[in-house]
Amino acid sequence: MTTSTGTDWAAWQESWDRQQEWYMPDREERFRIMLDMVEALVGTAPRVLDLACGTGSITARLLRRFPDATSTGVDLDPALLAIAHGTFAGDDRVTLVTADLKDPDWPAGLPYDSYDAVLTATALHWLHSEPLAALYGQVAGLVRDGGVFMNADHMIDDTTPRINAAERAQRHARMDQAKRDGALDWADWWQLAAQDPVLAEPTARRFEIYGEHADGDVPSAAWHARTLLAQGFGEARPVWCSPSDTLLLAVK
Repeated sequence: MTTSTGTDWAAWQESWDRQQEWYMPDREERFRIMLDMVEALVGTAPRVLDLACGTGSITARLLRRFPDATSTGVDLDPALLAIAHGTFAGDDRVTLVTADLKDPDWPAGLPYDSYDAVLTATALHWLHSEPLAALYGQVAGLVRDGGVFMNADHMIDDTTPRINAAERAQRHARMDQAKRDGALDWADWWQLAAQDPVLAEPTARRFEIYGEHADGDVPSAAWHARTLLAQGFGEARPVWCSPSDTLLLAVK
């Protein structure tokens, strides 16, 4: 995706959004509620850590809604970070950091010791429960008193297997129809990135790091809330949910 002046980063952002919406059609509503709760709890000029930021989807929406906000995006994926760097080049409100969240020392690369809000979406399911719990402890140390953490992700309640199976079957039927209508899935999108003259090299490095797909866990919202409380947050509960996804909010 190029123009006469170089890579069209806005087009890559748009294609990433469409690919993600294939999995989750109500993604924008989830972002809206996330930012509603940021405003309600920490105001309209927050210092935000966009955790596992990818292309910067949260950061882009944060800055559109709150122009006085600042954001630190942290991720390990070189291809998605390349899109983020291209998107936010020249914007001094944004700092991007390359770090592995499974490395205990990853916070050392951050520009600040504390944040008003730490936000993440559709990312931490790449981690198994034990490293995720450890990460939550590190996040608790980065959120200021009165600050917030929000995780929007797949959170599955294993006590409701029939409901889960019915929801999954319906969701996949809709996804299959959308794909027949021309929607790009995860593999299709990465194939395009691998063919792009600018993204081909970071995409190859990305697959060296992650493989085809990481193998993490999707514990229930109740597990996330209990774990966040145990790791030092004062309150935690869902503030939005769909049949398969939850936005969980914790306050320090």
